[in-house]
Amino acid sequence: MSEPRLRRRDWPVWARAPALILVYVLLWPISKLLELFGLWPQLMSRGMARMMDRFKGYEPDEHDVLVCSYFKAGTNWTMQIAVQIAHRGGANFEHIHDVVPWLELPLQYRYAVALSDERLWQEAPTGLRVIKTHLPLSKLSYTPSARYIWVVRDPKDVFVSSYRFQQSVVMGPLMPSVGKWLELYLSDDTYFGSWAEHLQGGWQARNHDNVLFLTFEQIKADLPGTVARIAEFMRIDLTEAELSDVVRQSSFEHMKSIEHKFDTVGLSPPWVTPRGAMIRRGQIGSAAELLSPADQQRIDDYWRAELEKLGSDFPYDEAFLGEGLEV
Repeated sequence: MSEPRLRRRDWPVWARAPALILVYVLLWPISKLLELFGLWPQLMSRGMARMMDRFKGYEPDEHDVLVCSYFKAGTNWTMQIAVQIAHRGGANFEHIHDVVPWLELPLQYRYAVALSDERLWQEAPTGLRVIKTHLPLSKLSYTPSARYIWVVRDPKDVFVSSYRFQQSVVMGPLMPSVGKWLELYLSDDTYFGSWAEHLQGGWQARNHDNVLFLTFEQIKADLPGTVARIAEFMRIDLTEAELSDVVRQSSFEHMKSIEHKFDTVGLSPPWVTPRGAMIRRGQIGSAAELLSPADQQRIDDYWRAELEKLGSDFPYDEAFLGEGLEV
């Protein structure tokens, strides 16, 4: 069976110009009116939730390594590490989603390679392929034969990264104020679902042999050690040269130099220019860029309380306010 051709063409100038006119003449005033009445960006977020709820499930098998990361928690970084390990440091692609299916993204978007394309693992020297998902464990099919890399990040840095990302690659001038985005983030309408629910699913399953729980902060603190740990988890015995290649190709500097391979061109609307927005800064503790100390405290308090509601014993303060979890 032939797979549908992927579509990642940038919008031409003749399409961008009328789109910008439409945005500023019609959509921008409407969005500000909806924001005034507390309906924007909630309507968009609820639409995203409906799309994710339409996911019909997929049964992963022994060829699959799922990168299960919360939105803007180090997804591309972890995918790059896992893909390079699966190809022993020799993965070459025009775009990351030429080799990584996106579990919940509808196939008709023609943005990511299809799950049904078995060439991905057949042509990999390790017989493994990497799959991306932002879904919580409650919406995933868990199978003992597949492997799950669970990645979470300080919710304050997630907030900043998500705001900059949505502004650059999705909304452009329709982006709400920081305050409105924070209200959305700290509510049941959170974009891409509850940060606490996503974390808790992976945290509860962390002792399973086929689940590896990591934080963005751990990866940042020790990239070579994290690469070695992920390779061991994937049961891939890398040579010293292969390990070095994976670490080099997973560095922020290298990924920034090939950032076009992670762009959302073909998925973003014509009124934004998404190039360079995916690999932005990769920093820890950037919350002050957008948030006051009081708002940072508000985020900490909210997500601690949400974790407590879920009965979680995740050490929040140790992970995000102290020395960090041990790798």
